[in-house]
Amino acid sequence: MIFDDDIKNSLKVLKEGGVILYPTDTLWGLGCDATNSQAVEKIFRIKSRSDSKSLIILVDSVSMLERYAREIPQIAFNLIEVSDTPLTIIYPKAKNLAAGIAAEDGSVGIRICSDKFCNELIGRYRRPIVSSSANISGEPAPSNFTEISQSVIDAVDYAVFYNREDRQKHWASPVIKVEINGEIKVIRK
Repeated sequence: MIFDDDIKNSLKVLKEGGVILYPTDTLWGLGCDATNSQAVEKIFRIKSRSDSKSLIILVDSVSMLERYAREIPQIAFNLIEVSDTPLTIIYPKAKNLAAGIAAEDGSVGIRICSDKFCNELIGRYRRPIVSSSANISGEPAPSNFTEISQSVIDAVDYAVFYNREDRQKHWASPVIKVEINGEIKVIRK
């Protein structure tokens, strides 16, 4: 019941341009509609983060990925296929996303999510969702819900209840940048 209520409440907030606090396939994240510039600005304000830094987005499938990455090098498909853990890939050029998502060079970090909650939410919303760690910029990323500061919880429009009791330590995903020519650069292990 909590799962379904959280999906319903999260969808309502996303549609209204709000920010949610939600569990992802890695860390708890601050999320919003990745196509809504005003919602993206709210995340930067909550995190006290410069809007010159890019954000990661989550999608639920390769077909959704193709709607938001202008060019997808073949090596990226290979990495997606063989990765058995969450993997964020930076693609050379973003498209159809809000201002503030892409880096200054136009690249964008996208992860095809494998989490039950995220996939249900993204699938029903039918748009990508921002996933930025649930912390103030410069502070350590919380590895589970209990480590999220009350100021972050109070700043969002909705905090998901699903999976709050999970006390396991979670880590951010590795980040790999792929170039059109197939060159790969590890950004974060």
